[in-house]
Amino acid sequence: MLKIDDLHVAVGENGDAILKGLSLEVPAGEVHAIMGPNGSGKSTLSYTVAGREGYDVTAGDVLLKGESIIDLDPDERAAKGLFLSFQHPMEIPGVQTMNFIRTAMNARARARGEDEISAADFLRSVREKAKLVGLDDTKLKRPFNVGFSGGEKKRMEMLQMAMFEPEFAIMDETDSGLDIDALKMVGDVVNALRAPSRGFLVITHYQRLLEYIKPDAVHVLAGGRIVKSGGAELARELEQSGYEQFVEAA
Repeated sequence: MLKIDDLHVAVGENGDAILKGLSLEVPAGEVHAIMGPNGSGKSTLSYTVAGREGYDVTAGDVLLKGESIIDLDPDERAAKGLFLSFQHPMEIPGVQTMNFIRTAMNARARARGEDEISAADFLRSVREKAKLVGLDDTKLKRPFNVGFSGGEKKRMEMLQMAMFEPEFAIMDETDSGLDIDALKMVGDVVNALRAPSRGFLVITHYQRLLEYIKPDAVHVLAGGRIVKSGGAELARELEQSGYEQFVEAA
């Protein structure tokens, strides 16, 4: 479903190479995890796939469902079914949460040539999904993420993912700063969305999130490339031995 082929990415005014020939394939229906030390290129990978400005692809390609998306704008990638859960979600003062989410959903529907969601259907769905992620109605009526705690912002990210039901979701260190209850919530959302036609790439430092989201494969990212891949047991090995051996190898 997602194929990353020999991806090279440079960042900054000096064109510092961050990703140096990264290749990865996540089939439909699978959840893959990427783990690695700080500075290895994990967030660069997520931003590049999502199409964020400032990340210069110097070689390689990114394909979603067999189609190259490397030249598409972020909104066009979203319309193709890509979703990114941010490590540090932004606040949007003056924009009500429900208006923001419904507007985004309808923009994607128009781009796909689909019918927009009605106000009644949206309200019913968002309230149902808000219960799943542990957000009450008062949060939905407030400006988007304004005054939210770090954990509440992550719950809002999961609410958006549950509402959009993307074909492929990238979760960039969603577990950062979360307590045990919130980690379980993230796992519940991902597990509820798992389907033969959907894929996930979970980027994390720690194995604890993977206790709730059982990955089909775990990859170690170091020095801008994938240096080792394995099953779920690889995450437990990393928790015990750390990343030093892979940094040295990279």
